[in-house]
Amino acid sequence: MGSTNPLDARRIALGVTGSIAAYKAVAVASALVQQGALVDVVMTPEAAQLVQPLSFQAITHRAVSLDMFHLLAETEIGHVSIGRAAEAYVIAPATAHTIAKLALGLADDMVTTTALATTAPVVLAPAMETAMWRNAATQSHVASLRQRGWTIVEPGIGHLASGASGEGRLADPAWIVDVTKHVLAASGDLSGRRVVVTAGGTREPIDPVRFIGNRSSGKMGFALSEAARDRGASVTLITTVEPEPRAGVTVLRVERAAEMRDAVLALLPNVDTLIMAAAVADYAPAEAAAQKIKKGGQELSIQLALTPDVLADVAAVKAGAARPVVVGFAAETQDVLANAKQKLVRKGLDLLVANDVSRSDIGFGSDFNLVTLLYPDGRHVELPKLPKVDVAHAIWDAVIPLMGPP
Repeated sequence: MGSTNPLDARRIALGVTGSIAAYKAVAVASALVQQGALVDVVMTPEAAQLVQPLSFQAITHRAVSLDMFHLLAETEIGHVSIGRAAEAYVIAPATAHTIAKLALGLADDMVTTTALATTAPVVLAPAMETAMWRNAATQSHVASLRQRGWTIVEPGIGHLASGASGEGRLADPAWIVDVTKHVLAASGDLSGRRVVVTAGGTREPIDPVRFIGNRSSGKMGFALSEAARDRGASVTLITTVEPEPRAGVTVLRVERAAEMRDAVLALLPNVDTLIMAAAVADYAPAEAAAQKIKKGGQELSIQLALTPDVLADVAAVKAGAARPVVVGFAAETQDVLANAKQKLVRKGLDLLVANDVSRSDIGFGSDFNLVTLLYPDGRHVELPKLPKVDVAHAIWDAVIPLMGPP
């Protein structure tokens, strides 16, 4: 199975500068360590006045570097050794002063000298007052660093150290870590691939407030999109359910089966793999009421019409083409394998993932799944009950051999 986390056992340098937001860097370090990274913290003297180096050392179990002439070993200069070993360099928070020095190539502290000494990708998370962030000089320096290939984690809007509220607040530590994962994933086994994943259950309107839907939570589709991102793919997620934001995942929100069909077909010519994990409704009201239907004294009858068959339309477009690889899901409550085999053939799929949604421990909304992978040549592979993220990686392990060259 491919790596489930691009941070696992990776060497990360974390640069901390003298912003009042320096205390949030402790949370960044903690999250990196919890996800398996080896973290070397370098600090400016100003940062050390705001947060004790011991806080970082207690979390990372590694020495914190403040003195750029400090020898980590008998012959190793700190900033050179850390910069050379780093697989990614995260600077969070980055003050306007430090950003200016970085843009000009100045190096007079551990944070800036490490930046010059490393060839690793750099993730920069600014934090400062709104006027400082918007200042033309700061914006010019940020643009210069971006042009060099640095990844800039834009500051958020919120309460600032001055007591004011505005743009310049350090991005959430979890988002900084997620951006770092995305940067490190660039070398994964899906690097250069473009994939589309659908997620959630479609909602077919009865009137402006009611709809026909299903119990799909979207969790399997979300896991598939995140797993693909973590393996280096360029990912578009088409979903009816609002997902947790993920760096490197483009989200397209839809509601109805027709909207999902249109979104899929628009992207299809330019993707390597389509995974239809969404639970697309088979029927929709033939005509939705323009206004809310009021409760009356009689029963309400709704005429249903067939919705677009997204996979059938995909098969028609794909006919004769070598790609994309198309993967479908079969959520069944009885005769799982028999029904899944029929769907595999009927839809002309390259791979089908079958699961029994009648079980509460692996059904809709569960964090676990128990699936069988079915191939057109008659093979099928049964996976044990696993967390959905592990199922997602197992599915990508099966898809990659089916894909042609990038």
